[in-house]
Amino acid sequence: AGLGRAFSRVAAPPARGASSAAASQLPDGPSLDDFIQKGPNAAKSEVASGSRLRQRRERKPEWLKVERPTGENYQRLKKDLRSLKLATVCEEARCPNIGECWGGKQGTATATIMVMGDTCTRACRFCNVKTARAPAALDPLEPVHTAEAVASWDISYVVITSVDRDDLADQGAAHLAQVIAEIKNAKPSLMLECLSPDFSGDHDLVAMVAGAGLNVFAHNIETVERLTPRVRDRRANYRQSLGVLEAARARTPGLVTKSSIMLGVGEEAGEVRQAMRDLLNAGVEIFTLGQYLQPSKRHMPVSRQLPPEEYEAWRQEGMSMGFKYVASGPLVRSSYRAGEFFLEAFAKERAAEAAAAAAAAQAQRQVSAAATAA
Repeated sequence: AGLGRAFSRVAAPPARGASSAAASQLPDGPSLDDFIQKGPNAAKSEVASGSRLRQRRERKPEWLKVERPTGENYQRLKKDLRSLKLATVCEEARCPNIGECWGGKQGTATATIMVMGDTCTRACRFCNVKTARAPAALDPLEPVHTAEAVASWDISYVVITSVDRDDLADQGAAHLAQVIAEIKNAKPSLMLECLSPDFSGDHDLVAMVAGAGLNVFAHNIETVERLTPRVRDRRANYRQSLGVLEAARARTPGLVTKSSIMLGVGEEAGEVRQAMRDLLNAGVEIFTLGQYLQPSKRHMPVSRQLPPEEYEAWRQEGMSMGFKYVASGPLVRSSYRAGEFFLEAFAKERAAEAAAAAAAAQAQRQVSAAATAA
């Protein structure tokens, strides 16, 4: 359901000459430590099993390395999330940007909270979230508990996302809408983004979530149209996702819509441009691009790792095509620095425009009613 929870790092192959038994003991996927800068004196190999056999890891490009997360905001958010037993995409997907987003300066730190459990009913080939046909029942107290937690944080922008719940009659739309409404009720000033499932293309369910009090409705198309059947679960569909984004905008005037794609899965440049045009035609104003990084050997392989300059070129092209905001980079994810000042200011401006338009419409109705009465 989302780029933000989809990525990790490409699994490194075992060193030449390593036995198959030792290779089988390698972990399926990387942890955040795999992204962290080791420093000039770091060892060239790592322990791969209880027998302390060493496996030389594939060297990764410098642009895929990040600093170890630190800072007062990071530690505070981590502690709060643990005590309140809230799940985040940041941790579930082992996002390498966790330190940058959680550790943002006062008022701009961003956490992406995952609701409706940590187990998805879909099995996209890029995604690291657990899957099952019938996940655990929804927690009826989750909306209130989530709102209480978020209201206590010194942040001004929060992203809510969820797993897909095809096992439920309404696919979890009412529960997700309640989470959004409770958060807005607890802290009306909070700017709120939802990275939403597609609800199997049911636009009434989409409208239920989009109209619950959001500032930004996000839904990711994930990849170009040709590759969608190979990359996403069979129940996801490129045109269906475009319809979801268009319906959210149409049903909730003034709502900002947002989408994202991964690069490095076999797409062609022309296909990326067509996807960007399709999103613009669906009314999407915020667009992000990031590198696909294989969570484990069970997931689809990376076809290519694009250098930072190519991402910058896509950012510039996206802005010239008409997007209001484009974030593009190897480590950019759907919710990357969602609370940064430009995006927050943009969402606030749109909300103010919608309020002004509603007030003008109300005034016009009053004038018409007075003229009729006269």
